[in-house]
Amino acid sequence: MEQQLEHAYEEVLRRNPGEAEFHQAVREVFDSLGPVLRKNPRYVDAAVLERLCEPERQIIFRVPWVDDAGRVRINRGFRVEYNSALGPYKGGLRFHPSVYLGIVKFLGFEQIFKNALSGMPIGGGKGGSDFDPRGRSQHEIMRFCQSFMTELYRHLGEYTDVPAGDIGVGQREIGYLFGQYKRITNRYESGVLTGKGISWGGSLVRTEATGYGTVLFANEMLATKGQSLDGRKVTVSGSGNVAIFAMEKATQLGATAVAFSDSSGYVVDEAGIDLELLKEVKLVERGRAKDYVDRRPGARLVTGGSIWDVPADVALPCATQNELGEDAARALLKNGVVAVAEGANMPTTPEALRLFQEAGTLFGPGKAANAGGVATSALEMQQNASRDSWTFEYTEERLADIMRDVHARCAATADEYGRPGDYIVGANIAGFTKVADAMLAQGVI
Repeated sequence: MEQQLEHAYEEVLRRNPGEAEFHQAVREVFDSLGPVLRKNPRYVDAAVLERLCEPERQIIFRVPWVDDAGRVRINRGFRVEYNSALGPYKGGLRFHPSVYLGIVKFLGFEQIFKNALSGMPIGGGKGGSDFDPRGRSQHEIMRFCQSFMTELYRHLGEYTDVPAGDIGVGQREIGYLFGQYKRITNRYESGVLTGKGISWGGSLVRTEATGYGTVLFANEMLATKGQSLDGRKVTVSGSGNVAIFAMEKATQLGATAVAFSDSSGYVVDEAGIDLELLKEVKLVERGRAKDYVDRRPGARLVTGGSIWDVPADVALPCATQNELGEDAARALLKNGVVAVAEGANMPTTPEALRLFQEAGTLFGPGKAANAGGVATSALEMQQNASRDSWTFEYTEERLADIMRDVHARCAATADEYGRPGDYIVGANIAGFTKVADAMLAQGVI
């Protein structure tokens, strides 16, 4: 790295000890920025790097709640309002036992650039809790969400901070959170949360947007080589909204999704994943991979190894951070993978990234490839602000336009800086310069 970048990164390590995911996210962006600083020394003079790495606000709070047995439980809540140079803080809430400050900061840092690339007027933020909704009753989840919002509400607003869902936070949780916000404030501010139900302020396509957008980005990358998803085999890690709707869009574009996963293992279905069955198992019944296999002749559940051992032309990691490591990358390359697009946030380790780049594999980083989710959240905010509701077709068309623009912006920036086809460099530089220029325009704040 450049000397200025190295110094700034050392400060990140010193000021944020033990936050490995955050360190990784910062390093991944910094590795791309040397040419930018040489071309624009004003960013160094104004300490933009140092300011970007320090969140504008970090909120940590206690979340007490009572379980169904009458026992008092205590969890920890977080909201990192990272950067508002481009608009109100925007980013999801994650409920998962792995959540701690470093995870939330890594996600918020990524969100800054993802939101910038989307072209929408939104800043970056992220939040969540170490609460695990899995195995909890509806009433327990409701009580937890109400307690969580009882503290968080004072930091939110449609012009201040607009959370959405993430791992462990779907439409059910958003409903409980919004209900408590409305109860406390006595205001029906639809735009204060996104991912809402369609009947009470939500947007069509929001559920599908992240997965759809990831596949659209992958298809745009393939188009630069005169190729498409048509006739391709696709593997998708995860089995939540992102993974399921990535498989759905890939299927619509002529691909065959042959594998998905959850924490119990991965399923291989060479005939093509039965999406209606998978939706029933995962989105309605909240079941496990085995439930799919039990009802799908020809499908098999594998509890050892890695989903990336399954031969595929296109890989879509849609589960969680650092799920695709060096060994997995070698297996994918050995089996002839031609494109990888990240539906999750930072699912590929630095070692695996290096292997894909050395092999010349088309690679769509999460801050670009999965920007469709937050972009459609911003479209939901637009509909809320205008008291309007758009059709599925119109909203999906807007999403497709946004993803084409994100791809074009990344590709053009990579070309400008002498790295044609390097979407990592293109995404990092395009996102950084947009935010950095706004920060310079707004002064030292």
